Amino acid sequence: MIEVQEITKSYGDSRNPVRVLKGIGLRIEDGDFAVILGASGSGKSTFLNVISGLERPDSGRVLYGEQDIAALSDRELTRFRKDNIGFIFQQYYLLPNMNVDKNVKMGADLAGNREYREVIRAVGLGEKLRKYPGQLSGGEQQRVSVARALAKKPAYLFLDEPTGALDEQTGRQVLDYICKLKQEYGFTVLMVTHNQNIAEMANTVIRMNSGKISEIYTNEKQKTAYEIGW
Repeated sequence: MIEVQEITKSYGDSRNPVRVLKGIGLRIEDGDFAVILGASGSGKSTFLNVISGLERPDSGRVLYGEQDIAALSDRELTRFRKDNIGFIFQQYYLLPNMNVDKNVKMGADLAGNREYREVIRAVGLGEKLRKYPGQLSGGEQQRVSVARALAKKPAYLFLDEPTGALDEQTGRQVLDYICKLKQEYGFTVLMVTHNQNIAEMANTVIRMNSGKISEIYTNEKQKTAYEIGW
């Protein structure tokens, strides 16, 4: 379980700070599929970064079970992310001089996962192991980033606008792969998006506005990637 307590975060000059997160509290159960919705500037990406340990809060606690990762040293926090967290972003961040196999193996090596090619096959790229990022479509590159994140066997998967740079057909395909792999591996998903339709796939929906949570609700029925509007 993830629990955040009274999280605050500001940027800019200490004499004139810009308050981005304003005392947020939230609990996410293990195995949940949660989506954070909000307009640009609502603080949703910053919130995701703080929950995942990419950034530290100015104050408050970020608990994984009993462990407050906000209190860890830099070295301990890096180790925690390595052992527990997977990331997928709008940008693919693939190494252009490495083929599909080697890009995904980078994630797998963090967990000592020698069966990582199963994940590559699961995202439909089993025939493209030797292809380089420049030889792939945008959707295929995003699927490589999905496979790389999951090859390290994370307990928690964080996604920041993972379909933002994809067309509708490819976006649906990537979301479908993520959901199928979630069912197979059982990790917790927390996704930031501005797309209201994608929220219909989630179990828990968290709305943010001006650095605060304005609403949390649960979908009685979760739709598939091919049932939602776009």
